Amino acid sequence: MDTILADIQSFLTGVTPEVTPDRKLAAILFLDIVSSTDHLARDGDQAWSNTLTSYYNVVRKEIARYRGEEFSVAGDGFLALFDGPARAVRCALTIAASVKQLEIDIRAGVHVGECAIVGTNVTGLAIHTGARIMSSAEGGTVLTSQTVRDLVAGSGLRFADHGEHVLKGVPDKHRLFLAMLEEGQLPGDTRLV
Repeated sequence: MDTILADIQSFLTGVTPEVTPDRKLAAILFLDIVSSTDHLARDGDQAWSNTLTSYYNVVRKEIARYRGEEFSVAGDGFLALFDGPARAVRCALTIAASVKQLEIDIRAGVHVGECAIVGTNVTGLAIHTGARIMSSAEGGTVLTSQTVRDLVAGSGLRFADHGEHVLKGVPDKHRLFLAMLEEGQLPGDTRLV
């Protein structure tokens, strides 16, 4: 509502009022397709367009199923926010397994932190940290921050230490973890949502 009022005030007065961003604590999921340009060059425009459409459908279906909110899409990259880190990690693991049928791999990063939301834009150091965690992931993997790992204890997720990383532009070193389901769990098991 504040954004609408600000737009009206700006239109009537010609002065753009300062909009105070909403701040919220969220689980942040970044993901993208590994080697997408190689796929495009190999498959051609039309085939790659079909693959991307199928990929978008899978990602959006899983974000909705795990009760996330899509905030940004750039090419084959997605940013979504969740109300809890276990949902974000499970969503990423399900997407990673589901897109194998499309013969592509994704890499994903999950972090938890406070975000500033202005309209449809989301910003803040936590967002940048999530993006850098994703950049550290290899194809087919989901990396998380230590914060995520600590918060989801007892959730049925397992983690392997992935070492300390310097995340470009983010202060300090960060210990990252490879996320996995517990033995016997299948990605997308709706009993775990």
